[in-house]
Amino acid sequence: MHKPEFQDWGLIDYQSALDKQLELVDILSQNDDHSGFLVFCSHPHVVTTGRQTQPEDIFSWKGPIVEVSRGGRATYHGPSQLVVYPILNLKKPRHDRGAQEIRGYLRALEKAIVVTLAEYGVNAIGKTPQKLAGQQSETDETGVWIGRQKIASLGIAVKKWICFHGAAINLEYDPEAFQGMNPCGFTSNTMICLETLLDKKIDRSEFANKLKKNIEDLV
Repeated sequence: MHKPEFQDWGLIDYQSALDKQLELVDILSQNDDHSGFLVFCSHPHVVTTGRQTQPEDIFSWKGPIVEVSRGGRATYHGPSQLVVYPILNLKKPRHDRGAQEIRGYLRALEKAIVVTLAEYGVNAIGKTPQKLAGQQSETDETGVWIGRQKIASLGIAVKKWICFHGAAINLEYDPEAFQGMNPCGFTSNTMICLETLLDKKIDRSEFANKLKKNIEDLV
């Protein structure tokens, strides 16, 4: 199986990245033989609102807000994260599997992140029961979790069975991150980063290379 074409966009404005994603979606929709794209990047501070965003999700955020078509609620993006945008045709078989339905794709993306974190000695899990802010009962929540703390948020959109958007992984500590909002419906102290967990600076290139390989192997 051919690997998806890898692109590193570096630090890029969120709207510019979204426009470029849609361009790649159009390319892929017109070429059934294309293996897809895998994009890594990060964004300046921004909050994006998905289709399930609630009024209480954003209460004193001072930065820009962008409405997007992905699933999920309000999500923070910032330079302390590694953002991953796999742009793949979900109708095409991958890794000896048939065409992937959306939930199967999300679980595979979560697993690639979990496996990468395990290489750093971090025991994480994917979708798991968690309590949203202000709720007493647990619901199954997409993402990558370490106990009750969340290290990666996932949200996708699908156009013509081609997925875009993806995952934001919290690598570095940033006191400005997640302030004035309830990320994905959780309180801001639910969020955790790899730097805090390991109590040391993270080599972003090393982490990105490990994650790239795991996504290519598993997603």
